[in-house]
Amino acid sequence: MKTFSEIDADFRRRILAAPAVKTEKWQGMDVRNNPAAVSYEIMNAFFEVDLEGIEGLNHWRIDIRPNLPWADDHFLERIGGHPLNPGREWANWPWGQSAARFRDKAEQFNHTYPERLWPKYARTTGDGILGMRLPPIRKGIAWTYGDLEDLVDLLVAEPHTRQAYIPLFFPEDTGIADGGRKPCTLGYFFLMREGRLNIHYPLRSCDLIRHWRDDCYLAVRLLLWVLEKCRRKDPGTWSEVYPGTYSMWMGSLHIFQNDRHDLQQ
Repeated sequence: MKTFSEIDADFRRRILAAPAVKTEKWQGMDVRNNPAAVSYEIMNAFFEVDLEGIEGLNHWRIDIRPNLPWADDHFLERIGGHPLNPGREWANWPWGQSAARFRDKAEQFNHTYPERLWPKYARTTGDGILGMRLPPIRKGIAWTYGDLEDLVDLLVAEPHTRQAYIPLFFPEDTGIADGGRKPCTLGYFFLMREGRLNIHYPLRSCDLIRHWRDDCYLAVRLLLWVLEKCRRKDPGTWSEVYPGTYSMWMGSLHIFQNDRHDLQQ
């Protein structure tokens, strides 16, 4: 298997030969009359990386080359246990200035990773941050919502389960009712086999220049975080479990016209 750096270089070569695509919207904004909104796309982009049991973050910082310190700071927001929206770190993202225009009148985004990873009290009064009394846990069609902590509890109770998946794309994102941005990440799937915890990361869409490296790094960090949480709750089972394989599927891996010009140079 290749390293993340090798995968990155391979995608950058391949995408220069990819066909042009013009979509109707980008990030919920109408771009039909914007000639700069042409993208170049690899469909069904898939790869695997053997994590080789490596848990040192410096190794993955060097191989993946995320935007630091932003990626580390934002990761702490994601796993902090609170459904933050908008949070703070979006403004420190290298392209944060362009992201600001996607907030609504209440200065919130139509979704955030912390909201989707900790959805039980998202958009409620009293989310626990200020010690306020918590409202009842949000309920779905039949059952109460689950979150990252519930995913860990499932792995601890059933280490070989095939059900350790946390979704970020919710039913409310389906179709045109929300009229806005859609989560790029569909979810994260964890599978422990033969003493190794593996992660599969499907996305509907990914920008190779602005998001791919950070997405990879944040998912690897999430795997390490889940593994450490499982070790703390059940050291007898999980102390000898190590990082396994990282696999990633992207329905559309793309770049935009200006990025293509930069890559060609």
